[in-house]
Amino acid sequence: MNLLAIEIGGTKLQLYAGTSAGEISERRRFPVDRAAGGKGIRRQIEAALPELITRWQPEAIGVGYGGPVNPQTGRVAKSHHLEGWNDYPLTKWLAKQTSIPAFVDNDANVAALGEARHGAGRDFDPVLYVTLGSGVGGGLVTGGRIFHGAPPGELEIGHLRLDLQGTILEERCSGWSVDRRVQREAQAHPDSSLAQLLRKAPAGSEARHLRMALAHGDRLAEQILRETIEWLALGLSHVVHLLHPEVIVVGGGLSLLGEPLRVKLAEMLPRFLMGAFLPGPRVVLAALREDAVPVGALTLAVQRLESR
Repeated sequence: MNLLAIEIGGTKLQLYAGTSAGEISERRRFPVDRAAGGKGIRRQIEAALPELITRWQPEAIGVGYGGPVNPQTGRVAKSHHLEGWNDYPLTKWLAKQTSIPAFVDNDANVAALGEARHGAGRDFDPVLYVTLGSGVGGGLVTGGRIFHGAPPGELEIGHLRLDLQGTILEERCSGWSVDRRVQREAQAHPDSSLAQLLRKAPAGSEARHLRMALAHGDRLAEQILRETIEWLALGLSHVVHLLHPEVIVVGGGLSLLGEPLRVKLAEMLPRFLMGAFLPGPRVVLAALREDAVPVGALTLAVQRLESR
């Protein structure tokens, strides 16, 4: 069975063709013009879909959307990153464009499904997925299916409060927040390896330089990583106390820091867990990387078709 998958995020748009087994046949990726908002993304989708549909003859479309949605109605609840999506009937719009059944869920939920069925979470249940991208999101898969609360229920991990002043996890651990932290610290410590790396590179996505700086043993990079992961461990401890996943799969752009991030999170998380829950869930890096949402969207489309 051929299917299409769409990932709509704050910085990227991905359209994939694939199969019901989660195999990828074709990938297409587009940058998101934030100024154009939701209308701009919809124009990009409209332009790309006809050729993909003609080539692959898909039976359904699965969508991972970067924000809270109602998976039953296919309507976007709210956009935290881009204008033009609030209360938008996304699957109705796609069905009108294509005459093909379309199903939508939150992108972190969909990525969780992809990792649980085809990635790093295959041998575990329940699987908690946390994405450290332009924002911070989460999804839980249990029994091979996405866990939903009452609509538009999502695991909005990024909006967990970390103190009485209302600081949310996303303000400490998202890619954008770490970018800003790297900028500030590099300006304050111009002789650091991290600052030198930033001066040699174009502006934007400053957090990506942490990996090289860490490899050079840069203390500033180590401090930023340690403090970022400490906040992440605190936030995830609340999720563990309530949902008790067997494994935590970490994905998103910031997860490309790799083993230094995974090891630090695995070390810090138990500090915030009650003794009865120790040693806590395993912590692993996402296996599907940037394919996680599209592969999950293929699986979502299959499951929703079968349950109709």
